[in-house]
Amino acid sequence: MHILVTGTAGFIGFHVAKRLLADGHSVVGVDNLNDYYDASLKAARLERLRHGAYRFQELNLANRSAVDSVFKEQFDRVIHLAAQSGVRWSQNNPHSYVDSNLVGFANVIECCRQSDLSHLIYASSSSVYGNLLNQPLDITMRVDAPVSVYAATKRANELIAHSYAQQFQLPVTGVRFFTVYGPWGRPDMAYFKFTRQILGGIPIEVYNAGELARDFTYIDDIVECLSRLTAQAPERTGCPARIFNAGAGCPVPLMEFIRELENALGIIAEKRLMPMQPGDVRSTWANTDALVHAIGFRPETSLKEGIRAFVEWYRTYYCIV
Repeated sequence: MHILVTGTAGFIGFHVAKRLLADGHSVVGVDNLNDYYDASLKAARLERLRHGAYRFQELNLANRSAVDSVFKEQFDRVIHLAAQSGVRWSQNNPHSYVDSNLVGFANVIECCRQSDLSHLIYASSSSVYGNLLNQPLDITMRVDAPVSVYAATKRANELIAHSYAQQFQLPVTGVRFFTVYGPWGRPDMAYFKFTRQILGGIPIEVYNAGELARDFTYIDDIVECLSRLTAQAPERTGCPARIFNAGAGCPVPLMEFIRELENALGIIAEKRLMPMQPGDVRSTWANTDALVHAIGFRPETSLKEGIRAFVEWYRTYYCIV
């Protein structure tokens, strides 16, 4: 198939594009290469995507005419992973989230409608659940109390997608990612920062005194889920809108995660216990039954395997013995 992947210089977008190419598809990748985090890491990801069946275009999805130009060619699938990420950063930079996550999404989905696309898959987030206490978190739950601007934009994406499926029978699938980690990850995420700080002998900041839990999900499992969803072409009947949770289905206490990271690094971290941060949620735990039923796959990489793979990549990439 001929597939458009947005956010292809990002963590998940890079891995998805690499898998699609390995499976024999042709890929057009777009990204705005912003400086939210280290641009050299994004460039290194793109360098590894050099392939005869891959073509990259730098553009801002908030630019409607630029998005229109991309859709002058016909795609079999669109996998929309581009977004302004980061819960905490959204507290002080809301306009970047509106531009990327709302305007950018609206431009992409409208072009998908105009091009008569057979399937749009887009990234949502576990953050849409807010601080719901009833867990595991299930796709049937009401999600109308986001605790960050980032979460609000992701929920808005889901509502926009549902309206397009309802009005225009555009097949859309939203995937709520649960704390994705692994090689080539995002430097702003806790596990990445902890690794850098522990190796540098710098104390790590542990929020809410460590009383947090996350459904950590390894990148290869997320890629497998997206690959299987990409193979599907939902029928254009009724309202072809779907939402799935993509998580390991196992909440891990933050302190347990840190211990696993310490074991992989062979270093005990100095910890500074900090208060709860605005926009954070206390726990995430995915019910993935609907996704398993749809694609016949459940994330299977253990935390120990995933952490050790990340640490091995980190030492290699940053030339740390």
